[in-house]
Amino acid sequence: MLFSCDAKKSVSSDVTNLENLMTEYSENLSMKMSENGQKSYHFTTPLMEGYALAREPYKEFRKGVKIITYEGDTVKKESATLTANYAIFYETRKLWEAKGDVVVVQTGGRRLYTSQLFWNQATHRIYSNVDSRVVDGDEIYDCEGFESDEEMSDWHYRKLKGVTYFDDPNGADSLSGAPVSDVPQKPAQAKPKPKKKDNTQPKRSTPKPTKKAASADHNDASSAQANVSSPRREERNKTLEVEQGKSLQFKANSAELIDQSK
Repeated sequence: MLFSCDAKKSVSSDVTNLENLMTEYSENLSMKMSENGQKSYHFTTPLMEGYALAREPYKEFRKGVKIITYEGDTVKKESATLTANYAIFYETRKLWEAKGDVVVVQTGGRRLYTSQLFWNQATHRIYSNVDSRVVDGDEIYDCEGFESDEEMSDWHYRKLKGVTYFDDPNGADSLSGAPVSDVPQKPAQAKPKPKKKDNTQPKRSTPKPTKKAASADHNDASSAQANVSSPRREERNKTLEVEQGKSLQFKANSAELIDQSK
């Protein structure tokens, strides 16, 4: 019994060791692959380690990876470029998992930024379960999880947090690599409306005459009135003189009559 138990432990330990046994090792690797003559892939990595004896064989890229996809079966026209700090490829499921500063740039200009990305070569789908950012021209989409095709043309956001619009595409570039939490989430950024021109003319204020001007006008009016009334005064004076003359003549005649009566 003891011998058989030791034998089982030895067999299990050997299997574990075989699963952890590295079967491939390559530095500065550059490799091109095609699938049914329809799609081509070109990936480069500083370090590749393969474990073909594991229960699920995989290749590990601990120093990062760069993957370029091409349209059709040619390597002349690029479709998208993926870069990541770490990646692992499960050969049986044909599933890539990229982690750490994952960036996908499409030839059309659309870009994806996330910390974890799955790429299934069997179903030709890419998806993520963590916070991600998609930059499309002057628009930024912040979401929690998404799914899309390899061409990044058919998007499905699992939870859309917000959309930010920019008048200048350079503004979107400045925030594209920032964490999702650093950018305020807004449904839309309204553009400022142009101010309407005010065609109403300002009221003109009539300056009030100063006291000096008023007094001057009063003096002029007084002098004019004096000039107008001066002929009247002369005529009145003449009338008085005539009346005074008549009175004196009447007094003189009366005196003469009195002297004659005596």
